[in-house]
Amino acid sequence: MSNASNDKLQTCVSFIVEQLKLSHRPGSGEGSPPFFLGINGVQGIGKTSLVSAIADRLEEAPHHLHTVVLSLDDFYLTHQDQLKLAARHRDNPLVQHRGQPSTHDLDLAVSVLSSFRARRDLRIPTYDKSAFNGQGDRVQKAKWLKIGGGQEKSIDLVILEGWCLGFRALDDAHLAACWKQAVKLLQGSHDYRGRLGHHRFVDLQFVNEALKEYDAITDQLDAFIHLDAEDPQYVYEWRLEQEAGLRRSKGSGMTDQEIVNFVNGCSFALVSLVIRGTLTETDYPSYELFTERLRTGVFKGKEGSQLRLVIGKERDVKTVLQV
Repeated sequence: MSNASNDKLQTCVSFIVEQLKLSHRPGSGEGSPPFFLGINGVQGIGKTSLVSAIADRLEEAPHHLHTVVLSLDDFYLTHQDQLKLAARHRDNPLVQHRGQPSTHDLDLAVSVLSSFRARRDLRIPTYDKSAFNGQGDRVQKAKWLKIGGGQEKSIDLVILEGWCLGFRALDDAHLAACWKQAVKLLQGSHDYRGRLGHHRFVDLQFVNEALKEYDAITDQLDAFIHLDAEDPQYVYEWRLEQEAGLRRSKGSGMTDQEIVNFVNGCSFALVSLVIRGTLTETDYPSYELFTERLRTGVFKGKEGSQLRLVIGKERDVKTVLQV
């Protein structure tokens, strides 16, 4: 493991152990629900590999924490349901592919989290992103990971990772003000590099409304880690690298142009929905303002329960903050 990766790993493990102690659940056992940790980061920043390393480290001595990892991606709609959603809203480019709020099966996600909380037998879904030439599909239920036979009684920590995990919807007035400012910037400058101003307000409203339902997931989390890109432009290169690896391992996946279109739709238009204030004339204003919103904390009244790591282009840690 590189020094950069090890830096992130040790910082995150120390934070998690501290949060577990503060919660008086150093090892949950049968007497209380597991500890729920959320991890957010832009596409390609390395969430999945970091989460896997965290789980492995926490399973080892001296921690011996029985850890289960979930990805919000595994709760995407089935391919058929995604096609139906796209057809119902064919004029909305934001929901023509997976990624946005409204493209996840929230009932399934809440059901799985509730089963963990109640320590019931359950199955964890899996999503194959390479299916249908990169459009993706949920795998057959018979292939889902089964947790039961007493195993569910000993789980100490559940980690849920996702690039849009923790987003909070805006009220319509705030959303409208942000959109109007973005349109104004788009019309008044040839250097505008954001995506918000390119979309219709009604399309953004649809996604923003869907985002409200995601609080049912976020509100179940006990602590949160935010992997923050030092420069939002890195997401394109990272995501292209990620998909190239998927094509090598699976034999299929999105093309480079499809990745650019995907990132344009998800990482700029959607992120614009969670910005904290007015847009500025800096590069990628949606990402910058989204980052500022997350920096204030996902939770209210839980100071210290969120860790923010600023990640450089080589995926090294530049800054560590706890909010």
